[in-house]
Amino acid sequence: MSTSAFSTAITQARDLLRWHSPLRTELWAARLTAALAPDAVEPFLRELAEDGGAEARLTLVALAAVNTGGAGPETAADDADGAAAAAAYARAAEGLVGTLPEWVRRMGRVRCEGAWYGKADPYGEQTLASLSFRYENGKEPHILVVGIDQPNGGLAVDALVEEVKFLDDLGLWPADPGVVAGRILDAFELGDRIMGTAVANTLPQVRPLAIARARGVPGLVRAPGDDTMSRFDELPDLPGAREAFERLAEFIGDRPLWWSPARVSQFLTSWLPREAIMSDAAVAAMPEVLRAWTRFSGDQPAVLRQIDEDAPRLPSLMADESLAGISKRIAQRRL
Repeated sequence: MSTSAFSTAITQARDLLRWHSPLRTELWAARLTAALAPDAVEPFLRELAEDGGAEARLTLVALAAVNTGGAGPETAADDADGAAAAAAYARAAEGLVGTLPEWVRRMGRVRCEGAWYGKADPYGEQTLASLSFRYENGKEPHILVVGIDQPNGGLAVDALVEEVKFLDDLGLWPADPGVVAGRILDAFELGDRIMGTAVANTLPQVRPLAIARARGVPGLVRAPGDDTMSRFDELPDLPGAREAFERLAEFIGDRPLWWSPARVSQFLTSWLPREAIMSDAAVAAMPEVLRAWTRFSGDQPAVLRQIDEDAPRLPSLMADESLAGISKRIAQRRL
């Protein structure tokens, strides 16, 4: 980081010392983290340590709060680079909290008060995972909202920190905080492994704080399952309906909220002919099973129209052996 950027950070820290806001300071530290290239972390921390002023000390403590979860390097990212960076932040801030105003000690010391999860759009192509927090003194309530992309596997594509009233317009339903926190961490982890996926410009600036908040939620559940399929109780009373629903559940997997016209078409015209071995009764029952699932999933007219358009072709597609994939052909031979 350049000397100019260092001077800017010191100026901003001076303003934050007047604000007395742990949340404002943590958000600032998250943005500062996003602007630091990996090879610039250690030099920047050394420059802050050498300065030694109140502004520099606040910067070091704030960076440690958002990069170590407020509890040390054991709560930092699991990858080697992330763990090394978190350890560097923790070392640089060691012993400095007591030299700063009392409000600084509250950074990272929050309690989770609730969690919500649900669709961000009518088709669930993006879901929203939200956690609410409040500092230990009861002040500065806020929510973390993370947008999780479904078509690309469930990676984080956007994140923000807002006032609690922001929840009123999201239409999410209450959920277990440990499960929602686990989904957030899994979404960020997946995003770190996949290169080139488009994400919001603001995501890197919130990411450090989002991870720190999620890691601190009690009862954290990593790779949590989704019970949406198990709550479906509208299966049509038709021969083959149970078998048809089992194939649908296999296709939907761990992303049951994503149910769009494009996904319906992929299921009926591509996945089933390529992957599924089904009885004639199940093939016949599939359209009604899909209509029932669509009603359960939000009853979107465009999805129902797509079923009406593609379902009549299903028997002929299932009978076309040239469409079968390798695994299906092997299974057919065994049968």
